[in-house]
Amino acid sequence: MVTNMLLLVLFVSDFLPHLVEGACEHLRITTPKQMEALSGSCLLIPCIFSADPAEGFNSAQAIFGVWIKEESRFGQNKENWIFHSDGTINTYPMSITGDLRQRNCTTLFSSLEKSHTNEYFFRIENSLFKATAACDPLQITVKDSPPSPTIEISGDLKEEESVTVTCSAPAPCPHSPPKLTWTLQQDPPNTMEENPNRIFTTKIQKTLTLTDQHDGFNITCSASYPVNEGEDVKAAEETKTLHVSYAPKDTSASVSRPSGSVSAGSWVELSCSSRAQPPVSSFTWFKESQDGDMNVSQGEIYSFNATEGGRYYCVATNAHGNGTSTTIHLKLKGTDGSSPWVGVVGGIIGIMILICFAVAVWWLKSKHTTQEQSQQGEQIRGEHETQINDTQRLTAVQESAAATETGEEIHYGEINFSKQRNKSPPVSEQDGGQTEDTLYAEVKVSETANRPEDLYAQVKRK
Repeated sequence: MVTNMLLLVLFVSDFLPHLVEGACEHLRITTPKQMEALSGSCLLIPCIFSADPAEGFNSAQAIFGVWIKEESRFGQNKENWIFHSDGTINTYPMSITGDLRQRNCTTLFSSLEKSHTNEYFFRIENSLFKATAACDPLQITVKDSPPSPTIEISGDLKEEESVTVTCSAPAPCPHSPPKLTWTLQQDPPNTMEENPNRIFTTKIQKTLTLTDQHDGFNITCSASYPVNEGEDVKAAEETKTLHVSYAPKDTSASVSRPSGSVSAGSWVELSCSSRAQPPVSSFTWFKESQDGDMNVSQGEIYSFNATEGGRYYCVATNAHGNGTSTTIHLKLKGTDGSSPWVGVVGGIIGIMILICFAVAVWWLKSKHTTQEQSQQGEQIRGEHETQINDTQRLTAVQESAAATETGEEIHYGEINFSKQRNKSPPVSEQDGGQTEDTLYAEVKVSETANRPEDLYAQVKRK
């Protein structure tokens, strides 16, 4: 009897671990189902387990954690044992950083290689309790290229709205997180956050007040991951284009036909253009008047028979507002003085004025020249007359001397050499009572007697 009971106890003690081994409800772990890692970097595996105390789990006793690859059945293939926290197995560079007594099985997987891509299972060994979380496998994928960052924008992409732009990238290895940069600013501050699933993420953020200029703007964010203990860097980037809605901008009106002057009764086409997001839904044409602006047409093109001039403008409208163009002043030839003949006549009048001015200048210059020539002629005539008078006086003296035939009498004659040029004032006014200068000249006459006779003439020079 005692022997049978002993055999039964031994059988149950041997069979109990196997029962726990295959029952999912005895050990469960909470960890992501799939994780990606970068070769040359590390992977922090968040892990929490729950064990059934009824099956013999005792947190007061030593607890060991084990990682198995490919196969959940621990005893089937010894080559699948890759890590044991007691130090007996350390095939892969792993370490349990969590406190197993607090049911924290977080594990750091270092120096990852692409060959480490596999499915992994976690196991707990605690005295009589030995179980594997066969129902909670973890798929780890190791890649040579880092994942691209993600760009998110909160809020409506409309002009005058403030939105927050966020660029984020996963940080599977919090010890060597990626560095984020983007085109919105230089050296943005990086922050690292832990998500609800306990996976870390690096982020950068910026708030923008949107305008129409942001429509079509490209935001590029780059993530640089240090690998191989910081000796190398692997990078990835993402670009997102902003599509901002805004009211019509740069609305303008123009005369598309005719290209030249507009005549009364001619066909006129006015065009309206604008840029908007979404595109303009309607164009409305208005004509200014004293009684108020009149709605004269709908559509991008306004065609009409011009019978009179006027001022026109257009209004472009979309879901976010409207835009108004500047005013077009339509003028007709011959109705408001805008005929091109006005310019021609004005040009002719201007030319005639210039010609008259040139003639007047020429006449004034000619008159001045004639006066100078007349004065010079009068001066020359005066000098000539003076010379003639002087000659006549001298001849008279000579004739007087010749008439004297006898006697040595001395005859005095007075010759006045006053000049008529410049019409000099009389001697009495000019000399002011000063003594006259007397010049004497000897005149020889022909000999009519036995001895020569000297004849003197007194010449008064004024």
